[in-house]
Amino acid sequence: MSDEPLKRREIAAPDAPPAPAGYAQALEVTGATRTLWISGQVPLDAARKAPEGFDAQARQVWSNVEAQLRAAGYTLDHLVKVTTWLADRSLAGEYRAIRAEVLGDRRPTMTTLVAEMFDPGWLLEVEAVAQA
Repeated sequence: MSDEPLKRREIAAPDAPPAPAGYAQALEVTGATRTLWISGQVPLDAARKAPEGFDAQARQVWSNVEAQLRAAGYTLDHLVKVTTWLADRSLAGEYRAIRAEVLGDRRPTMTTLVAEMFDPGWLLEVEAVAQA
C-alpha cells in the first residue's frame, strides 16, 4: 500500500450544468491503493426479510451498503460512486432526503435511475464504489 494519503478533488466543469445538491459531478481520487466494488444492495435484512414502506427499505439498503464497507475496512467516507435504482420516480424526493441524512456532507458521484426491480416488493437498489 502507498503511504500517500487519499485525496479527493471535486470537479465541476464551468461549461456543463452544476450538480443540484448532495453529490459531485466528477471526483478525482489520488493516493488510493484499494478499490471496493459493492454489488447492488437490496432492501433485505440478514434473515432475507424486506421491511414495509420506502423509508424502511431505503434505510435497510444503506445499512447493507455500510455493512459491506465495514466488512472490508472502509467507511462512508471512502465512497466515490453511488448508483441507485428506484422502482418509481415519485420516490426520488424521499430518497434524496434519506440519502442526505445518511451521507451528511459526503459528496460521492451519483447516478439515479428509475427501473423495474428484480423483486416487485423491492422499491430500490443501491450499488457503490469505494476507494482507500
